[in-house]
Amino acid sequence: MAIDLAFRRRAVRTLTNQIGCYALCDLDSVPLYVGQSVDGIRSRVNRHLTSARSDIIANRQIDIWEIAWVWAYPVAERAEIDAVEVALFHAFNPKSALMNGKAPRRPVRRREPPEPAQKVQVMTDAEILEKRDPALRLPRQAEHYSQIVGHFLAVKNSREIAGAMQAHFQRLQKYHGELLGLAVDIEGDLFSE
Repeated sequence: MAIDLAFRRRAVRTLTNQIGCYALCDLDSVPLYVGQSVDGIRSRVNRHLTSARSDIIANRQIDIWEIAWVWAYPVAERAEIDAVEVALFHAFNPKSALMNGKAPRRPVRRREPPEPAQKVQVMTDAEILEKRDPALRLPRQAEHYSQIVGHFLAVKNSREIAGAMQAHFQRLQKYHGELLGLAVDIEGDLFSE
């Protein structure tokens, strides 16, 4: 199933364009990437989803195919953005490694992350359901992992890229396990009785 671009464009238009932070979330509503925007959350998210980011590694760090949800965390003052981003990163990353690559320093005083002001679904229910199939998800993740490894080996072998690679590898393992869970006994196979 192709991405329903019209649905995605309509959904993104509902996002706030206030300054602040955002989380790009996968098909299971698990955050993949936390970012910030001083020119408007909607504008920044739209650049992610259309691969219009200027830095090539940002386009490799996350796979747009997986992004089904965007959570928005607008702030009133620009000075608040870094603290919110750090709180979000350190709340989400231990649960499922983020694709950010670069980890912000832990603050001296721990801050609880705010609740998102918006949770916007940017992919249709039918597309989410179809893409959750491990038979689709694992090959896609393997391909994306291969691309970022290639970038690491040929272009930039930084700790930032290594962090993103580690996050992708953890997801690859997860999808691999899900695919293996679909295995059934076939009469005549070595392991069947």
